[in-house]
Order: sequence, then structure tokens, then C-alpha cells
Amino acid sequence: MKVIIREIQEKDYLLLLPLWNQFGGYANAENIAPHYARIRDNECYKTFVALIEDEVVGFISSVQWYGIGIEGSYMMITGIAVREENRNKGIGTLLIQHMESYAKEKGTFHIHLNSGFNRTAAHAFYESNGFDKGSYGFGKTINPVN
Repeated sequence: MKVIIREIQEKDYLLLLPLWNQFGGYANAENIAPHYARIRDNECYKTFVALIEDEVVGFISSVQWYGIGIEGSYMMITGIAVREENRNKGIGTLLIQHMESYAKEKGTFHIHLNSGFNRTAAHAFYESNGFDKGSYGFGKTINPVN
């Protein structure tokens, strides 16, 4: 099984919908292309897809930001998913390793991600890839989405 990881292309957008919505997200056929059009030229945002035989089987997405008094940047993984039938084959690890390499090239010193409390299998996966449980993530909706 040869896995190719490359930057997202327009032809991938609709293929990612089922993966994005595993998180209970808001992605749909009407808003996914405008989202990627909005961030396409902003190097702080990046999405990579994993392919097997030219078929999208997973993705990882991130945003990079800068802190005061810190040389380099932080990177937040905003989404990572692998199709259920392709899990436990090393694809998620390849996606994380690819993002880590990209982050190093960009001068990033720390990668962070949030994960829901009930996603214990995901937590074990993140820990097996070197992530530490370091904090609780908090969020507050201030402008509800339809």
C-alpha cells in the first residue's frame, strides 16, 4: 500500500466532506469550496490529503500563528481524519509526520491540537505520535452558525 501525501486540490474538496463532518462540523457542499478559496493564498493555513491509488483516504489541516517574544510560531492542527476502513494502517501517523516536517520548514516550534474528551482512541493515537496531554481546550460560541 503506497500512500501519497500532497497539498489539497480543488478536486478533493467534496471528497473531504465525510471526513470533516466526523467531528460534527459544519462543512457542506455549498461552503467547502468558498472556505478553501478564502484561505488558499494564506500560507498560515495548510491542508494535506493522503491518497492510496489516487483516492483520498485522509487529511490533516492546520493554522500557524505567532506569539509575542517567541522566535518561530505555533501550529494548531485544526483537523485530522482517516476513513474508517483505512485506519490502523499508519496513514494518520504519516499525515502527522508530514505536517511536522512542514512545520519545521516554517520555523514552528510547537504543534498543538484539541480533541474531545470521549475520543479516547484518538487520544491514544496522538500520544503514540509524541503529543502530550498538556491542557484542557475551552471554547465559547459567540455568533451561532445556522
